[in-house]
Amino acid sequence: MENYILPKRQAITVFFVFAFGYFLSCLLRAITATLSPVLTSEFNLLAADLGLLAGGYFLGFACMQIPLGYLLDKFGPKKIISSFLIIALIGTASFALAQSFSGLLISRILIGVGVSACLMAPLTGYRIWFAENQQQRANSWMLMIASLGFLSSTLPVQLLLPTLGWRWIFGGIAILILVSIFLMLTFIPKWDHKSENNLEENYTKSGSLADVWKNRFFISVIPMGLFNYGGLMAIQTLWAGPWMIRVAGYTPLESATGLFWINITMLVSFFLWGYFLPRITNLGFSATKILKLGLPISFLVMLSIIILGAKAGAFYITLFILSSIFLSVTQPAVGLSFPSYLAGKALTSFNLLIFLGTFIMQWLMGLVIDVVKNFGYSEILGFKSAFTVFLILSLISYIFFLIINKKNYEIKT
Repeated sequence: MENYILPKRQAITVFFVFAFGYFLSCLLRAITATLSPVLTSEFNLLAADLGLLAGGYFLGFACMQIPLGYLLDKFGPKKIISSFLIIALIGTASFALAQSFSGLLISRILIGVGVSACLMAPLTGYRIWFAENQQQRANSWMLMIASLGFLSSTLPVQLLLPTLGWRWIFGGIAILILVSIFLMLTFIPKWDHKSENNLEENYTKSGSLADVWKNRFFISVIPMGLFNYGGLMAIQTLWAGPWMIRVAGYTPLESATGLFWINITMLVSFFLWGYFLPRITNLGFSATKILKLGLPISFLVMLSIIILGAKAGAFYITLFILSSIFLSVTQPAVGLSFPSYLAGKALTSFNLLIFLGTFIMQWLMGLVIDVVKNFGYSEILGFKSAFTVFLILSLISYIFFLIINKKNYEIKT
């Protein structure tokens, strides 16, 4: 595929069209944390049900990661993201109309499938249509858009709930998805298929997924992607809200406000981290060394949350998410541990682990809460037990990472 650099004005338009779709994807990803009290009440959900429901998005998303790369290369971003967003539209509309838990879950899975192209499609297009310096800027700004989507899922949604109700909120999001599809079809350039006839041959020459999964560094981060990263996202996109309400004693509005400020803090911290990370790397800190030295801080913060229990509110949840920022070097490190022709397969494989891990951890933590309650113990102890299970799995993953990389296998960020 030959690069075709877009004129500046068209490139800006393409970015904002893609960014709008990604914003909706992130809004839908995190909205269950804010809606958990009302959904739990209306559908009499157990904690495991809530975890499964929130995780349905990630299950649908994860299932599409491997085939998505092939589809994007063959058909291009315009066709794929527009087609997938139709699935998201159906899922969002059916979620708004759902009358049972099974209806909510199926709708949530469809949403995950439908928005699974909302980041990979833009990144594929930027690689062809944007100059190299524009690609780096666009990729960074897409992370900022993600934070805006997470922000919008917190306090703004909570403030709209008394007036509109959660069903009309999802109906409104469905309309916005329809607008996004129209914008994609109108403004995203067509895909030039000059190399389509040789696509299968190129895939054969470019290495296989087996080459990725046999890589020593990739093996070392498999548990980390599933449990450390997956658990972090499970807390950020679901369990932070219920913890603040059921353990720390927040009202739903106070919880939504806490989630809002958590995401504001993340927005600022990721910006600063991106600015200082190259300087940290220049001081001789590889991705491996950053993970080795940085992750124990997040373990100590999580241990503090578990010990403090009801006294650990939004501040401590924010502190945990901030201390987990070291995990962000894992994805670029995975890409850099492979030759360029395998980097795409490596990144989609690691994304699969993260989203599959988020699904597993959201459901598992809810299941632990229910099991503890069924034995007659308090809900607070259930939440503390769920967070303890997460901490233990994270520690085991970290130790596995240290053992595999004990010979100082260094990857620069």
